[in-house]
Amino acid sequence: MVDVVVTTAGGVEEDLIKCLAPTYKGDFSLPGVHLRSKGLNRIGNLLVPNDNYCKFEDWIMPIFDRMLEEQKQKNVLWTPSKVIARLGKEIDNDSSYLYWAHKNGIPVFCPGLTDGSLGDMLYFHSFQNPGLVIDLVQDIRAMDGEAVHAAPRKTGMIILGGGMPKHHICNANMMRNGADYAVFINTAQEFDGSDSGARPDEAVSWGKIRGTAKRIKVHCDATIAFPLLVAESFAAKAKEI
Repeated sequence: MVDVVVTTAGGVEEDLIKCLAPTYKGDFSLPGVHLRSKGLNRIGNLLVPNDNYCKFEDWIMPIFDRMLEEQKQKNVLWTPSKVIARLGKEIDNDSSYLYWAHKNGIPVFCPGLTDGSLGDMLYFHSFQNPGLVIDLVQDIRAMDGEAVHAAPRKTGMIILGGGMPKHHICNANMMRNGADYAVFINTAQEFDGSDSGARPDEAVSWGKIRGTAKRIKVHCDATIAFPLLVAESFAAKAKEI
């Protein structure tokens, strides 16, 4: 029931890394200096050992090598979504949502692909085996094309959190004079002028959501609200079918 996914670089790499090594539950107040001395990286209240990223590097570098060979020998034009699909195929682990996206032919777009460990790996690879090219332009054509060519069907947005994915999804829908449905789930506030905190009505002013659209912002942690939303809508409907 999903046509397109847009995520951050972290939403790609951490999905893959968790298949290679465990992430641990910690605490928001653990001191950074102590964690650094223990080789632990804190993401909120989660702890990721440095060794996880070493395993990630060992796993992904040979894949980049093969991708570069395909670029040279078969003229493959890599885009962020094609890279992500390839990684979803290579991880071959059913606990990965990227694996399922690849298996079901659902494109996963990431306009900030280099903003994370993936960017570090591409940086390292550019010295070890230079030449890999990733084309952003073809992906923005594909992403906006999803919205433009949706007609006569309607489009709906379910946006978890904020930042770049939220803006990327909304902006694509501007190309068709706005989405027909929009659900924002985040804890960001509007007072600081951030896009993350912007309410749906702001997107209406840009033509990213239609004035006639059904739209709502849920002020809640997405990890709490989204499972409830799925259980009471998509999952319930799937059981009926």
